[in-house]
Amino acid sequence: MKQATIGVFDSGLGGLSVLKELVAALPSARFIYVSDAGHCPYGGKRASEITDRAEVITDFLLAQGAKLIVVACNTATIAAIESLRASYAVSFVGMEPAVKPAAALTQSGVVGVLATGAALAGEKLHKLIERHAAGVRVLTQPCPGLVERVEAGLVDSPETRVLVRRYTEPLLAEGADVLVLGCTHYPFLRAVIQQEVGSRITLLDTGAAVARRTQAVWAAEQPAATGPGSLQLFTTGDPAAVAAVATQLWGSPLAVERMR
Repeated sequence: MKQATIGVFDSGLGGLSVLKELVAALPSARFIYVSDAGHCPYGGKRASEITDRAEVITDFLLAQGAKLIVVACNTATIAAIESLRASYAVSFVGMEPAVKPAAALTQSGVVGVLATGAALAGEKLHKLIERHAAGVRVLTQPCPGLVERVEAGLVDSPETRVLVRRYTEPLLAEGADVLVLGCTHYPFLRAVIQQEVGSRITLLDTGAAVARRTQAVWAAEQPAATGPGSLQLFTTGDPAAVAAVATQLWGSPLAVERMR
């Protein structure tokens, strides 16, 4: 019998920003992470395509012993998580942009949300804004190209900074003083974004909140684990190329296997 496992997946390597928080919160857990690099980015795909990919990866994670799955991708959460919950008995934890804390923190009354076009087009985000941002002006900004910069390991290059300025300057010009990093890739650009927007602008992501939610669900559903945890990474792309960037983003060597 395979050891009880928490599965985590993303369109690529952005979900490693969430995985870092998960490992810190659940150090005795076994994690399997899937980077769907062979089909990244999800931002330009139809919801049905993203759901199909999510189902393929879910089937793989269940075969590896996953008892809980974290959809560490805002776009996949919006497109697929309700379908996944309806189709599988396992619990799923998804991403939710930090609109609620951003609305509570803003002093100017203006919040900016940086995300993929697909995530911004989803009904879920608009419901989130209606529910938690009454009286606050929420500006949304699609950021094509940023996911690809992170996937290439180009988190701090002149071209990446040009894109960051292009996407943040209109939000700052409208008075936004809090920016929501609404894609799991964007926390890897946090330092660059902060340098470009200045220290007075607050940046928020939800990796830690997702880890707390996962920890609560795991504690309710699984017996307490002791001892060291473990981590395996798989990809639908080129394992060597993905491992090189994953190691850069993680800050220590990571091996990556091909998902079959």
